[in-house]
Formats: sequence, structure tokens, C-alpha cells
Amino acid sequence: QVQLVESGGGLVQPGGSLTLSCAPSGRIFGPYAMAWYRQAAGGQRERVVQITNGGTITYADSVKGRFTASRDSAKSTLTLQMNDLKPEDTAIYYCNVPRSPYSSELWGQGTLVTVSS
Repeated sequence: QVQLVESGGGLVQPGGSLTLSCAPSGRIFGPYAMAWYRQAAGGQRERVVQITNGGTITYADSVKGRFTASRDSAKSTLTLQMNDLKPEDTAIYYCNVPRSPYSSELWGQGTLVTVSS
């Protein structure tokens, strides 16, 4: 079973920046999208950004202009550059590969981002 391995979470002050990365531990078959979700304490999991295999990027309104997502040329590693972080960005961030005709849905283990002074 392929796993999604996340890295880059941590503690940052408001206005600071962090970069999250996600890479599969093995091969994922077929074209696939990748996404970042987040879940704050006591809240529901929400999608932050999705990148399709073709490169179309969709951001949540709450992060537009502050977060930038990208995939490497092999389309296997997903990176999320987060700038101008706010306390409300505090959450566990999860990497996701949506279900497709070629692959089951995959989730990473989550990485904690804390924005606090």
C-alpha cells in the first residue's frame, strides 16, 4: 500500500512562512490529482488546495494570495508554500490523493502547523 509522507510542519509566528511537502512512498498508477486538507481542533476537515494531473490549481478562498501549491516535474511531490500565516491557519494539514479509476484514495498521517506568538 502506497503511503503519503508529509513534512514541514511546525510552530511559526503570525506573518511568518512555512513550506509543507508530500511525496508518495511508491508508485501511484494513472493520472491523479493531489490536495492538501486541514483540520483545526474541534473543526471539520476542509480542502485547502487541489492540483489536478493537468496542473489546474484550486485554492480555498481563505488562503488565496497567501498559499502557493506546486507539483514537481514528475508530478509526484506536492509542495505548499504558506506565507503571511495567521492564527486561524493553525491545524493539522493532510496530504491527499483523491480516488480515481486507477487508484484508491490516499491520506497522509498529517503534519501540525501552529501559528502563534
